[in-house]
Amino acid sequence: MSDQVDHSRRRLLTMATVGTGAIGAAFAAVPFLASWQPSARAKALGAPTDVDASKLEAGQMLKVVWRGQPVFVVRRSKAVIESLGNHDAMLADPKSDDSDQPEYVKATGANRAINPEFWVGLAVCTHLGCSPLGAFEPNNQFQVAGTDLGAGWPGGFYCPCHGSKYDISGRVFKGMPAPKNLPIPSYSFSGDGRITIGVDQAPQKA
Repeated sequence: MSDQVDHSRRRLLTMATVGTGAIGAAFAAVPFLASWQPSARAKALGAPTDVDASKLEAGQMLKVVWRGQPVFVVRRSKAVIESLGNHDAMLADPKSDDSDQPEYVKATGANRAINPEFWVGLAVCTHLGCSPLGAFEPNNQFQVAGTDLGAGWPGGFYCPCHGSKYDISGRVFKGMPAPKNLPIPSYSFSGDGRITIGVDQAPQKA
């Protein structure tokens, strides 16, 4: 009789132990599986950024953040746009052959912009990652941050960290520490001056 009771107790304890282990494993799996899902912060870092540039005046700039990186949005005057091809000899890569940018932006040539009036580019110097300053007005002797940008400055960006200069399309000048033009992210543009950074522009219909 006692043997039967002992066997029954053993079976009951074994079943209880297995059941408790299974329940524990299930609870442990919940946070483990949840860790596979991207966090809200990760989603936010990868999300597109919407910008309303319609109220910018010519020569003004917005600085926004996309995926943790600063991005410039500059509204250019008609005169500045028309002069973009006049200083190619001063640039290291005037045709942006060795630049980080979408193909649909490269196809726009010196503008480097879907809409020539609005230039969009990463505000990160390609030398060591400092943020350049805007110096958009062309002038014979233009100074920014106490530095003379030289005769015939066409307007553009100046990096105060190590002196790299870019034109207003983000193209780097010759002889600068920066090796490349400012990168251009994927973006789309609508006719009302709204820009979505992080989303490719839809191809134009023939």
